[in-house]
Amino acid sequence: MVPFSILDLSPIIEGGSVARSLADSRRLAQEAEAEGYRRFWLAEHHGMAGIASAATSLVIQHVAAGTKTIRVGAGGIMLPNHAPLVIAEQFGTLAALFPDRIDLGLGRAPGTDMQTARALRRNLDGGAERFPQDVVELMQFLGPPHPDRKVLAVPGANSNVPVWLLGSSHYSAHLAGMLGLPFAFASHFAPDMLLSALEIYRERFEPSQYLDRPHVMVGVMGTAAGTDAEADHLFTSMQQSFVQLRRGTPTAFPPPVDSMDGRWSEQERLMVEHTLQYAVVGGPETIRRKIADFLSLTGADELIVSMPVHDIEARLRSVRLFAEAQRMLAGAA
Repeated sequence: MVPFSILDLSPIIEGGSVARSLADSRRLAQEAEAEGYRRFWLAEHHGMAGIASAATSLVIQHVAAGTKTIRVGAGGIMLPNHAPLVIAEQFGTLAALFPDRIDLGLGRAPGTDMQTARALRRNLDGGAERFPQDVVELMQFLGPPHPDRKVLAVPGANSNVPVWLLGSSHYSAHLAGMLGLPFAFASHFAPDMLLSALEIYRERFEPSQYLDRPHVMVGVMGTAAGTDAEADHLFTSMQQSFVQLRRGTPTAFPPPVDSMDGRWSEQERLMVEHTLQYAVVGGPETIRRKIADFLSLTGADELIVSMPVHDIEARLRSVRLFAEAQRMLAGAA
């Protein structure tokens, strides 16, 4: 049975607040735990009017404190924004508070625009270029202390927090394979290199102390409802949000609309439909079929679903319907 997980951005809805978004994230994680999802990951984004998970390690703590068994982690921490020692201390602390429940996914992108990235880091020189060295340094901080190392992560050392590499291109596929780490591909917003990146990762994979064989997680946008029409309606929130993001004018997460006509140009429609081509949107039968097709296409070991639904009750229902689809697919296997 392929495990399902949730990727959450703590969406700030129109008319909502950060406090409400963080409360909704915890509630969503509790529902995911009750339905048997394996992981609940939060993503680092900065300067986004519709995303409340910028201080990702703090939101992970908030969610983990409200759950008992589900793994909680970062999907991901944008490592060029941070010193590896700081992330080792943060996640070492989380691992001490919530033993055997914390994951650390690492990304190479800034998670924001360049002006905000400059405000985060002050100096952009060498940030992304140092990514491989920073990943290795971070894993060393999380592992057993070396006698020759004069810098120690406390907390962090000996926590052995599982590290994942995240990617939307070939770069992290090569690196994850070389380091023998699990690999998560962001097919929910970057579909073009999905299959080639997975092929590279599997071909280049070197067994390591962390993993003896390739392990792939793939991401999809997902909106499930009672009918295809209802799910399509709910998904217009994501379509609107994506258009605004590509225009460079991100907003709070909008409510769904009856039609996207007049809200996007033909070029924007084609761009959104291409970018979100793997989105799993529909009623119960439709999502089961789309999930089965996507897992067959990718051969993935895990599926992580981002559920961009404006209303929290509808979002919770989507979580339940995806879990039901997983159980039915497992029963049919």
